[in-house]
Amino acid sequence: MNNREISERDLRHIWHPCTQMKDHEFLPLTPIKKGNGVYLEDFDGNCYIDAVSSWWVNLFGHANPIISSAVKTQAETLEHVILAGFTHEPVVRLSERLAALTPEGLTRCFYADNGSSAIEVALKMAYHYYKNIGKERPLFISLTNSYHGETIGALSVGDVSLYKETYGPLLLHTIQTPVPADQSEEAALAAAVELEALLKARGEEVAALIVEPLIQGAGNMHMYHPRYLKEARKLCDDYDIMLIADEIMTGFGRTGTMFACEQAGITPDLMTLSKGLTGGYLPLSVTMTTEKVYEAFYCDYNLYKAFLHSHSYTGNALACAAANATLDIFELDNVIEANRKLSAMMAEGLKRFESLPNVKSVRQTGMVAAVELQGYAPEERIGLKVFDFALTRGVLLRPLGPVVYFMPPYIITEEELTYVMDTAYEAITSLL
Repeated sequence: MNNREISERDLRHIWHPCTQMKDHEFLPLTPIKKGNGVYLEDFDGNCYIDAVSSWWVNLFGHANPIISSAVKTQAETLEHVILAGFTHEPVVRLSERLAALTPEGLTRCFYADNGSSAIEVALKMAYHYYKNIGKERPLFISLTNSYHGETIGALSVGDVSLYKETYGPLLLHTIQTPVPADQSEEAALAAAVELEALLKARGEEVAALIVEPLIQGAGNMHMYHPRYLKEARKLCDDYDIMLIADEIMTGFGRTGTMFACEQAGITPDLMTLSKGLTGGYLPLSVTMTTEKVYEAFYCDYNLYKAFLHSHSYTGNALACAAANATLDIFELDNVIEANRKLSAMMAEGLKRFESLPNVKSVRQTGMVAAVELQGYAPEERIGLKVFDFALTRGVLLRPLGPVVYFMPPYIITEEELTYVMDTAYEAITSLL
């Protein structure tokens, strides 16, 4: 088999995500045969450095021997069992570890199988909490430029029109408050003033404020100061509303700490986790919450306050085994400390982009760096040109519109990271 054969078979049947399928009349698919570490290999023998961690999920490389072994061993004993009325050791162990790792007070785990589903759980849980204590609070606040997924509830609290506008009539009514304009503390404080004004006017209607801590992923990797999270936590307490931290992308070391909320020293009322949770192996998500929230649902059956939400693959044993193996690697390899060295190298590598005339800005938080281009109309699809150029050099970059970003697996070497950034620089200068 070769790339062409696999591509032809694919295009007869498969509708790809986030893709205008007509593009593949001129843009070849890249069929992947196998992965090893940071590399992906296609059927023609070409290799690519996966500089975006395969949609931000892969932390420790493809075909990681520790995670692969854990999944294989689990598959030989129990692949899945209904989690209603039953349980299994991998999900128990994972829940104990997450409760110990996440900000203090997050003790309860409700599992689903993808990030958007975790957001749906969090939204329903927040609304239902207030209903159970006798309050009707149907409104959610999110930040401008935010993205929380593409199911109906998750899309409703997002603010990226590219994904949201088409489905407007189907969505829940939500309101947005300004995201901090940049990474300065002054911008964080200014945005907090706007949030307070909104809560003064409408706080009694609001169930929760939902945020992507520090980095808005699909919102062109917009970044802001942790001070905003600290101020938002205080305001949520003052106005008795919940704070939902969407750490689906930012969790598990991406921002320089295990969870982004740690940099503000706060505990949200609900935290959603997915993507890196299983090291990129299997779909799994969890919505974590506090004893206070849990107890509002805990009662005799006939009071009908139970949280009746479910997914067939909730707490899947194979996925939990992968997640436990991922956490094992964090414990064994001092990952966060090692990432700081790579982050510093990224920061140094970004400096040369700043002087390019077609670069608007560069920014970084931990293991996420972004270069935003300027001077191009949307119809030029400048990101696609960078993507195409990088592939010819053996690098998988997948820009967000005019934003070229780097989010590599944590096992990338200094030499490989240098090559990735050199390739991005060549791609951007080739546009001049």
